[in-house]
Amino acid sequence: MRNPRIALFTGNYNHIRDGVSNTLNRLVAHLELKGYEVLVFGPWAPEPAMSHAGTFVPVYAIPAPGRPEYRISLGFPATEKQKLSDFNPDIIHIATPDILGFRALRYAIRHRIPVVSSFHTHFSSYLKYYRLGFLEPLLWSYLKWFYKHCRQLYVPSPSMMEELREAGVESDLILWTRGVDTGLFHPGQRNHGWRESRGFGTSDVVVLFVSRLVWEKNLHVVVDVIRRLKEEDPSIRTMVVGDGPAKEQMETMLADTVFTGYLEGKELAAAYAGSDLFFFPSDTESFGNVTLEAMSSGLPAVVAEASGSRSLVENGVNGYRTGATDVDSFVSYLLELARDKQKRIDMCDASREKAMAYDWNRILDKLISCYHEVFEKDATKYEKIT
Repeated sequence: MRNPRIALFTGNYNHIRDGVSNTLNRLVAHLELKGYEVLVFGPWAPEPAMSHAGTFVPVYAIPAPGRPEYRISLGFPATEKQKLSDFNPDIIHIATPDILGFRALRYAIRHRIPVVSSFHTHFSSYLKYYRLGFLEPLLWSYLKWFYKHCRQLYVPSPSMMEELREAGVESDLILWTRGVDTGLFHPGQRNHGWRESRGFGTSDVVVLFVSRLVWEKNLHVVVDVIRRLKEEDPSIRTMVVGDGPAKEQMETMLADTVFTGYLEGKELAAAYAGSDLFFFPSDTESFGNVTLEAMSSGLPAVVAEASGSRSLVENGVNGYRTGATDVDSFVSYLLELARDKQKRIDMCDASREKAMAYDWNRILDKLISCYHEVFEKDATKYEKIT
């Protein structure tokens, strides 16, 4: 049986560099390397933030209200719809249940094309940051309806699967974790020259935070914790890696913290390995790509009790988890590890060992096998009809 043709719809493919766009670009590159035909649809942007993999069909989009760096496609125009029809996909994979994703779902239902979806963003957890918590029941009603029409829903962590089941999502939930390049993100990337270039001494304990700098990543807690750490132990150094609309304000609030801006590749790997502890209080992650990268680099991780983190960080083994707003606990755990070198060493080894299980090729191949399962079942169904 031939390989299925796959149409991928996403709310972000190249206009913002984040965990979603990185994961989907890696998936498309892997599919094409394996000989699959893929066509990607996503929001158009005047100045994309990254080069994309594969064939991308930009769908006209406008800046998101209040967040102009994000783009929203308000429909699925006839020209782009014709490109989808000409491609004649065997499977439609919808990564974002937004307006474009909804239109893709309607197209698939009308043309009897099987739909699968992947869960990347925990949208309901973002509502509180926009004072829209009252909309959560309505959002879950839509998501339950949307995913009910998907043959399979690929979920990044067991804890997120549990949350979706508790919310009443009825699709066939399949665990599809994210991966890490364990060769790039490696403790051996630690470089004393790199540390010195950032102003860190050999004996300094460096606490690292990596994220896109937007306030919904719980940045207020980041600021509070770093300030408290400095009060409790002025010898502890702190570093923030990332860029975003909150960067300038954070730099003003944390004058003693090193801000590197956006890093990637070997520079990012050097930042992880050149640090000693990883701190991440965001509770909006469905998986936690940066946490996995930190673990692969050999860092103990002190993180929020969130869906993704529960699958990666084991309390007392390779780090600690606590409530997303529990500043006291974050400070206590970070101080404990900063002052106990042997415990840091033990947790470093445990972090690296756990990260080694998340090989990208194996993870991406699993998704391909899921595509084939859907495609072959669908083909068998139509063979019986004919």
